[in-house]
Amino acid sequence: MASEPLHDENIATIHPDIIHTHILTRLDGATLAATSSASSHLRHLCSHEHLWQNICTSTWPSLMDPTIRHVISSSPNGHRSIYLDAFPSLHHTNPHHPHRPLPLSTELISAVDIYYKGNPIFSRVQQTYTSKNYFLESPLWFEILEPDELVQTPVKFVTKNEEWMRELQESFSLSWILIDPVRKRAANLSSRRPVSVQRHWLTRDLEIVYAVVMAGERGSSTEKVRCLVKVTCGGKVGGELHVKEVNMVMEDMDGGKVKGKEGVMILQNAMENGERKRVDGVGAMERYETFSCMVKERREMRHEREKIRDVVSMLLALVALVFFCCLFGF
Repeated sequence: MASEPLHDENIATIHPDIIHTHILTRLDGATLAATSSASSHLRHLCSHEHLWQNICTSTWPSLMDPTIRHVISSSPNGHRSIYLDAFPSLHHTNPHHPHRPLPLSTELISAVDIYYKGNPIFSRVQQTYTSKNYFLESPLWFEILEPDELVQTPVKFVTKNEEWMRELQESFSLSWILIDPVRKRAANLSSRRPVSVQRHWLTRDLEIVYAVVMAGERGSSTEKVRCLVKVTCGGKVGGELHVKEVNMVMEDMDGGKVKGKEGVMILQNAMENGERKRVDGVGAMERYETFSCMVKERREMRHEREKIRDVVSMLLALVALVFFCCLFGF
């Protein structure tokens, strides 16, 4: 026998405390959001702030920081707003989305969480003041750890072991929520799962990379850029793996670093107009590799143009020399 469709009058026969205590508190954020659209009565029950607060702080422990709590408390929909902005990760920004130019944000807040096998091992909140000239004119750079700060992990350091590297790629995950405290908007700039795990060719440190590709308006044109989050780990063989650097930069399609002012404008547009979409690790890796291939191709094309320009310059110089010699009878 087919089940009856869900109506407000059916739900209303169940005491709200039962729905809240035995059902809604057991749902994750995505399911709670879907449930709230099922009926007007459920939408009211799912709008309770403490439900979303519990989901947000259990998903991202960094959001328990007093600085973040103050920003969220002043948002129209509290923790529900931050959840819908930060989950899932930013997928891309529609370059054709109509939007008015936004005044440059003077402050951005980074809420960073690192997990190993789903368990948080590090959380940090950092405020960045973006109106300083050194920030605006330098390449965009967010550094989370202090100099010489080390974060211990429950992982044993192994050298030259491909299986161990694959295990790290499956076990480590990261969230980097960037928040505009004035506009009360946010976006998750991490691919959640690593797109690359490799050794640095010189230091032999382990580099775990997360990446999100987005569209960025640069002058009168629009092209893709990517936010790269790099977690650098070190340690002695047989000892504990420790995190020594956690930073984020933005790269353009030429492989160059995007400057602070331009990067902040791109990030603001991403917060306002970026699409949030759940993408698995394979999809994130494919986008990262596609972008890397485009960077390589553009570098090769630029190199070829430079070679042609050099050859043309040499030919012109040779022609000028021959003409000079003929003119003066050498």
